[in-house]
Amino acid sequence: MEKRIELERRGRSPSTITELNLDNCKSTSVVGLTEEFENLEVLSLINVGLTTLKGFPALPNLRKLELSDNRISGGLSALTCLPKLSYLNLSGNRIKDLETLEPLSHLKSLFNLDLFNCEVLQTENYREKMFALVPSLVYLDGFDKEDNSEGEEDGEEEEDGVDALGDGDREEDDGVVVEGDQDQDDDDDDGGEEEEEIDEEEVEEEEDEEEDEDVALDALYKDYDPEGDDDYEAVEGEGEEDDDVIEEEDGELPRGQKRKLEDGDD
Repeated sequence: MEKRIELERRGRSPSTITELNLDNCKSTSVVGLTEEFENLEVLSLINVGLTTLKGFPALPNLRKLELSDNRISGGLSALTCLPKLSYLNLSGNRIKDLETLEPLSHLKSLFNLDLFNCEVLQTENYREKMFALVPSLVYLDGFDKEDNSEGEEDGEEEEDGVDALGDGDREEDDGVVVEGDQDQDDDDDDGGEEEEEIDEEEVEEEEDEEEDEDVALDALYKDYDPEGDDDYEAVEGEGEEDDDVIEEEDGELPRGQKRKLEDGDD
């Protein structure tokens, strides 16, 4: 066990160590573990082969002690030097009667004790007597006085907390969705207004172009003078010639031909 302790220390000072695992290190007694481990809070000695706890060091801050699957049959008074011990696992040991467990009544902080697979469980009214023997006990072999399993109430509270948290998340998510929808609606409104402004600008530009065209045509017609237009006079001359042709066609002879006819008659 001493070599295992040195290995677990890894060069650290004993006073700085808060957890120590010595499982399966094989020793019939606790050796190498001293009061220098004054800040040790968790100690595990599972399946070591312990037959006695004689010489167990005083560890003022030890809260959890694992001693399961050893060969301990008595001598639990060695644990009374652990004032803060709250969890003790003695399952799988050779504890046969309640008298062996009597020293545990001096552990005022002990609220969780496990004696599973020990002969003492065959004692008549074992649970009632153990709760009476150790008044500080809350859980014995994983169950309280009302046979509620250890952690059952805590589990229910955790589930309620998870449900409440889930509802909160859903509410928050809903709020995010609503904000997103509002942002999208605002974007749509802004887009619609921009389209309307663009359409109005296009209509105004078209109207301005039409007005410019009308002004140009008005100016063209206003400056036009048909009397000073040569093309217009030529057209009128052509009209007069057409009138002479029409008169000739009506039977009137030219003046020269008419005189010749008159002389001949003479």
